[in-house]
Amino acid sequence: MGALDGKVAFITGAARGQGRAHALRLAGEGADIIAVDLCQQISSVPYPLATADDLAETVKLVEETGARIVARAADVRDRTALGTALQAGIDELGRLDFVIANAGIAPMAGEDAWQDVIDVNLTGIYHTVDVAMKPMIAQGDGGSIILVSSVAGLVGLAAPAAGSLGYAAAKHGIVGLMRVYANLLAPHSIRVNSVHPAGVQTPMIDNEFTRKWLEGLEDTDTQGGPDMGNALPVQVLQPEDVANAVFWLVSDAARYITGVTLPVDAGYVNKR
Repeated sequence: MGALDGKVAFITGAARGQGRAHALRLAGEGADIIAVDLCQQISSVPYPLATADDLAETVKLVEETGARIVARAADVRDRTALGTALQAGIDELGRLDFVIANAGIAPMAGEDAWQDVIDVNLTGIYHTVDVAMKPMIAQGDGGSIILVSSVAGLVGLAAPAAGSLGYAAAKHGIVGLMRVYANLLAPHSIRVNSVHPAGVQTPMIDNEFTRKWLEGLEDTDTQGGPDMGNALPVQVLQPEDVANAVFWLVSDAARYITGVTLPVDAGYVNKR
């Protein structure tokens, strides 16, 4: 028996990285999964985004846990398409208990990337909650919504480029959405929290472009640049570290936790 037997989780950005880790962690505890990813490239993003093959691999791995999964390609910027994908999952799996609004991009040095990163990382979060909260309210069983932000949503970390500034603005904006939704949905016993990872070993970070951007950020100061390290002696987190926190937040162990910004950051924010 799993802790989440009979539950269904809706996860965006599920084709790889943190999204896949969330899907596998929750499926391993008995939850069925509705998985969504864009599976296309966005022109302002200078590293490869997830593909249809990546989403198919997530499906395979989830099914190997014994859980059911409904996967669709959909763009979080397109509210109608996102809602259609979610409804397909609800129609097949029968309910909706958890939402992990995880989809995001990081075109950090892009000079023309402001709108894309705001549209995906902030408006996409709004669309995700907006299409999911109505069936959750109608279902009447409460639930848990988790918005995936970043340490860049808690501290002033950015470089002077549109993509980087937009990333920080979007991740901070997620906190505002989370706090409002936590109040709006509390009467329905739907909890809303945000998680704030430091650097995580995913394709969004582990690519040539982002590595060079991080190296440049560290070199901006004449004394060797800002201290980008975590407090604990670990350079980078694993996706499973964030997925463990997500599992706790959706579980009954956190049944009275709502409106919280939870750093999963090896002490990065506290060190600032």
